[in-house]
Amino acid sequence: MIEGSCHCGAVRWVFDGIPEKLTLCNCSLCRRIAALWAYGNLDNIMVTAAPDATNAYVQGDKLLAMHSCRTCGCTTHWVSLAAEQGVWRIAVNMRMADPAAYAHIRVRHFDGADSWTYFD
Repeated sequence: MIEGSCHCGAVRWVFDGIPEKLTLCNCSLCRRIAALWAYGNLDNIMVTAAPDATNAYVQGDKLLAMHSCRTCGCTTHWVSLAAEQGVWRIAVNMRMADPAAYAHIRVRHFDGADSWTYFD
């Protein structure tokens, strides 16, 4: 289990288990927020926050809502806006966790800016 939170602690998440990989994306948004994504679903990721604790930003293809803390501004997670085969996807920003908790997990670099494929 890995736990993370925004800087002020208003938004917290728990990743139940250990992610198989982390993703560093170079799309126009991810490179600006320096996110390091761990993917899951509502079975293994739980986000805890007051109902009005985050701002949700929806851009581009409008498939994801990026959530940032209203108080400190940290981008903590994203949630899919449509289920894929009945599963609601979610990802948490591992940069909100203690670096030692994810230091051993493989990081894959994703070309979200152009080819929409992994560089490796």
